[in-house]
Amino acid sequence: MEPSGSLVYVVDDRTVIAETLATILNQAGFRAMAFDDPTIALSAASIKRPDALISDVIMPRMTGIDLAIRVRNAHRQCRVVLYSGQTHTADLLERAKNEGHEFEILAKPVHPDQILERLRDLANANPLSADGQSSGA
Repeated sequence: MEPSGSLVYVVDDRTVIAETLATILNQAGFRAMAFDDPTIALSAASIKRPDALISDVIMPRMTGIDLAIRVRNAHRQCRVVLYSGQTHTADLLERAKNEGHEFEILAKPVHPDQILERLRDLANANPLSADGQSSGA
């Protein structure tokens, strides 16, 4: 994913983490927005489609996996990067996989360079066309 112009939603119930990651992504050339509530991020995604979603997994009100599924259902081309420090996320991943959704989870602590690299890897694996649609799906 090329940074310039790509809208990235960063979601973490710890505000300082969401804001810090968004700041780092903005400095790297992305247009990042921080959210500390996954339900607000979901509402925002219905108004302005993100190119990518970066989210913690374990949060109140909605898991990052559930958020990713709902955003991806509405915007198939949205890239997803999830991270977690919890060991029981494997059960959540398995449930999502059984429902036809596969996500990779980065283990906390995650260095911002890992997130940037993952965003670029996802974009290179399935680039967007000029109209914002996935060119290989």
